[in-house]
Amino acid sequence: MDKLFVIAIGGTGMRCLESFVHLCAMGMFDNETIDILTLDTDQSNGNKGRVEELIDLYAKIKSDDENNVNGGQPNADTFFSAKLNLYRFYTKYTDSDRKNYKLLSKQNSGISKGENTDLASLFFDGGTVQDFDLSHGYRAQTHLGSLLMYHGIIEAARNIKNNGDDASSAEKDLRTFLEHLQENQNDARVFVFGSIFGGTGASSIPVIPVALCDAVRILSDGTKRLDTSVVKFGATLLTNYFTFTSPDNGQKQDDKVVAESNNFALNCQAALQFYQADPTVRHTYKRFYHVGWPYEGLDVSSKGRTVTGGKQQKNACHVVELMCACAAYDFFRIGREDLNNDTAKYYYRTVETSNGGVQLRGSDFIANGDMFEDKLGALFSLAHIVLARYEAAWADVPTAGTRGLLNRFALQNIHDYDTISVEQAKDIDKYFSNYFGYRFDNEGQMQKGWIYQIRDSVLPGRFIFNDEAFKEQLKDMKSISCGRLFVDDKHNWSKLSGVFSKADNSDEVLIKKLNDDGTRPRADQNVQTTKEKFFAHVHNAISVTQNFDIAK
Repeated sequence: MDKLFVIAIGGTGMRCLESFVHLCAMGMFDNETIDILTLDTDQSNGNKGRVEELIDLYAKIKSDDENNVNGGQPNADTFFSAKLNLYRFYTKYTDSDRKNYKLLSKQNSGISKGENTDLASLFFDGGTVQDFDLSHGYRAQTHLGSLLMYHGIIEAARNIKNNGDDASSAEKDLRTFLEHLQENQNDARVFVFGSIFGGTGASSIPVIPVALCDAVRILSDGTKRLDTSVVKFGATLLTNYFTFTSPDNGQKQDDKVVAESNNFALNCQAALQFYQADPTVRHTYKRFYHVGWPYEGLDVSSKGRTVTGGKQQKNACHVVELMCACAAYDFFRIGREDLNNDTAKYYYRTVETSNGGVQLRGSDFIANGDMFEDKLGALFSLAHIVLARYEAAWADVPTAGTRGLLNRFALQNIHDYDTISVEQAKDIDKYFSNYFGYRFDNEGQMQKGWIYQIRDSVLPGRFIFNDEAFKEQLKDMKSISCGRLFVDDKHNWSKLSGVFSKADNSDEVLIKKLNDDGTRPRADQNVQTTKEKFFAHVHNAISVTQNFDIAK
């Protein structure tokens, strides 16, 4: 098996990574250990913080020991099957002498101040590009961003080399990621998430392979190398899919440079021409996945000033990010012989559109559309059972959520999972309520998680599941039929048995299915701990109930 690596860059890259993690929770990456590097200039970026919290929670759910969160072990054909190792790296632009390019480059020091200033001004506008605050990213200034991202990685490698254990935690994380990549380079596949219309991601995709290679050389004093002809690199070329209100003149004057969404389409055209023409990019990447959105972009405007970064930049998720995550799945699953090309190949997929919206099925995301729908549907069914039937979305009591479900297991004389603690059950509830599904605040308003946000981004189109699967009023949640979520009826739990009525009891059908020998955890699922066996058992029972052949 090849060794898998993921690099997420910038706010958009972080949201693509978010969808990727939910693919892992669905069970799309069996028996895999995946090293993930988050890379940004903005240490406090809200989307970066959200996905890093999600991966930390994923690791807690996978870990058996509450006091030793090691991320568990890889499993197969179950929820949370992949093991994820997270490494965080960010370029540091918060110090007073590093806030902008003019300060960072020290062009006003030394004996050649005039020449330094003149040279810098040939490439970067003085008073704007050279002077804006870098801590919120590169603000669509990709010519500056590519230089500085390369510089940031190389600078970190030199700091690690010089400072050793006194290097920063971010620099140490970068070193560990690079060591794993270099050691596994003969079997390594690296997928890069980022956009081509913004700043950080667009700046970084072209230079990442070269920067990583040079950093490995520096760290090893030239004794080791990372060969880009051996390592298989792939990436998304994600074009503009959201919009926001343009900054007013006052903000432009204060912030020097602010990205404007009405320039994104032009940015994409220029970037695509560059990727097609640049020989370094074409020879270091094996595959590019061109992903775009055919309609007006999602409006992410905020009240007041345009948000340039920081904790406030926590945008909702969009279906194109899920498309990008599925592009990574394709890249990681194709045969080695399909990655022997000398220059990059470009891929895209078209989808059905009608009545002003896209009509999405599982086959629009991956080739095996039935598997995609069944795995996502199984996780969605479990989410509704935990959140709605057992009230974890609004009730904080010991009998709610996963703990309540386990209590129901005991009533069915299933005691295999009695040792799952209250805290471990709360971690599972937190994944479903805070990240994947939904929760209700004190006023009874739904706070939507990933799958609801994905579906909202498709409206008025269709996203795999029927409208009844996405109820939003607290009073309606208990009536959701957990076994009848799909538009395509072949995936729904059998209605011929007469078990469904006005008072739906699909969770009771699931409970009884757990007693079937065919749903018990199997040896090939590689599950050892109590939680792993719990997830495997529930996964098997839902899969069988929704008529999916779990033995495939």
